Amino acid sequence: MRGQDLINILLPDEALMEILKYVDGRSSDRDACALVCKRWRTLESASRHSLTLGGTGQSDSCLARMLQKFTNLRQVCVDERLPVPMPINRRLPHRQALLKPLLGKDVGVASSRKRRRSGQLVITSEDDNNDIGLSNFSDMGLQFLAEGCPRLEKLCLIWCSAVTSCGLVTIAEACRGLKVLDMQGCYVGDQGLKAVGRFCKQLEELSLRFCEGVSDDGIVGIAEGCGKSLRSLGIAACARVTDVALQAVGSNCSMLKKFLLDSECVRTEGVMAIAEGCAQLQTLRLQCVNVSDEALQVVGRNCTLLETLALFSFQKFTDRSMVAIGDGCKKLRTVTLSDSYYVSDRSLAAIASGCPQLAQLEINGCHNIGTAGLQAVGRFCRALEELVLKYCQKIGDEGLVEVGKGCSQLQALHLVDCSSIGDVAIRHIALGCHQLRRLHIRRCYKVGDRGVVPFGTHCKKLTDLSLRFCDRIGDDALIAIGQGCHQLRLLNVSGCHRVGDVGLSSIALGCPSLIHLDVSVCQVRTVAY
Repeated sequence: MRGQDLINILLPDEALMEILKYVDGRSSDRDACALVCKRWRTLESASRHSLTLGGTGQSDSCLARMLQKFTNLRQVCVDERLPVPMPINRRLPHRQALLKPLLGKDVGVASSRKRRRSGQLVITSEDDNNDIGLSNFSDMGLQFLAEGCPRLEKLCLIWCSAVTSCGLVTIAEACRGLKVLDMQGCYVGDQGLKAVGRFCKQLEELSLRFCEGVSDDGIVGIAEGCGKSLRSLGIAACARVTDVALQAVGSNCSMLKKFLLDSECVRTEGVMAIAEGCAQLQTLRLQCVNVSDEALQVVGRNCTLLETLALFSFQKFTDRSMVAIGDGCKKLRTVTLSDSYYVSDRSLAAIASGCPQLAQLEINGCHNIGTAGLQAVGRFCRALEELVLKYCQKIGDEGLVEVGKGCSQLQALHLVDCSSIGDVAIRHIALGCHQLRRLHIRRCYKVGDRGVVPFGTHCKKLTDLSLRFCDRIGDDALIAIGQGCHQLRLLNVSGCHRVGDVGLSSIALGCPSLIHLDVSVCQVRTVAY
């Protein structure tokens, strides 16, 4: 009936909430629903579960206003690299009044002194007449969050340098259902982490990056308090974390499935403790210059469920480590070896022959891995989908020829500064890998038109092609791509001086789905359509 609001009269809140769940397009669509009436605005706000907020400006007060509107938040991310999305016009309360609920807590943080972190002055509670601290997200904001989001499940704090253990204790006490905690560049100390371990018994993921205040005590508190629930742990650039912390994790976190470590302080014993105590481990990423073969040999023996292994900047481990991994970790699907100077073809052959499910392989700056190792990959890794070779000067054409023959499921190939790879290798990839969708070649000066032309005939699913600074690539290659690869969406030929109008015209005519074209540093004078 005209003039009657039948929807609001007949539908209960639960039904309207269910309908609003299907409005999952652009945020402007949901905003439009909120403008229909006050009831819809209230229900739509309650349906929002995540919030991302800039951490600069008057972010504490901004968050307080957001929490008044969005009452059902589960995930909150505060990133100091982002601007505050809205101006705050009202006059802020006195700093002492805002911080009053936070004072007097025994959290091991001196609240009366000034701290300078990363060149930024953080003013604490005794500086009543100075509002500089209000320019960054602080413990005050965490107080608002604790009061407004008791059902918070995920908290992400990125470069919030004014946040301390005091604020984290407040969150831990109020948000006991917290499952994910991600902190980067926050000066949070051990007392904050101990509080999380004491109160947040459902914590599943913890990531700490550039948290200078964290030491072994904080990690031990997490391990002892959340050991049964913790599934993922990442520690990077926390200089005070040593083997003691990792030994506690190994002793208490038997269900840990993902471990990421970037440290110059941790040694072999720490990683061995993780491998011995966390047999359920599926993902292991290490960037440690002081870890040797013994640690990875224990990984090979104990972590038989391992699926992803990434090793960066290892100076001390050799082929013995990788042979142990190949013998024990039969379920490996993703392997990354970066700047590992003492591994050779023997390592790659051991991984290839021992891990037949391998789907993604990246070799970066491992100067002793050559053609023979890659040939083993081609012979044994039939399920390979992505291959990345960077700065591999000893890998020649024969290695990629074998990949072209044996890895028919390959979908992505990345080559950077592989000076011994030329047209013969690239041609065999085109002939044998018809599922290829992404081909990136940069500064491989032996690759020219003869290698790329066959992709137009054999790789019809190619959508992403990047040929950067390959001096021998010219119009013939682009003509073939334009005639055969009609699904192409991304093309980058920057630095290819032989590419001209004829080749680009073929791309324009044959690739209607193209959305990105980079011809910088090319000798193109006009582009014909």
